[in-house]
Amino acid sequence: MQPVKMYTTAVCPYCIRAKQILKSKGVEAIEEIRIDQDPGQRAHMMEVTGRRTVPQIFIGDTHVGGCDDLMALDQRGGLVPLLGN
Repeated sequence: MQPVKMYTTAVCPYCIRAKQILKSKGVEAIEEIRIDQDPGQRAHMMEVTGRRTVPQIFIGDTHVGGCDDLMALDQRGGLVPLLGN
């Protein structure tokens, strides 16, 4: 299974939902980067993704986007194959 990295904050409901979706697909470990605890990571996230909202989800080297992007990817049938590469 591909590694999953997610930029999050402590009280983000979209982050919680994204983690639930990923766990339902068999993801056991998510590298969580809390941008509310480390402002430098927020700047890095914005530089890498061009976005300022959380979550920002990476599966392997692929930037999936936010929670809505993750749900759309799942609905298209693309999430499980991406996780399995």
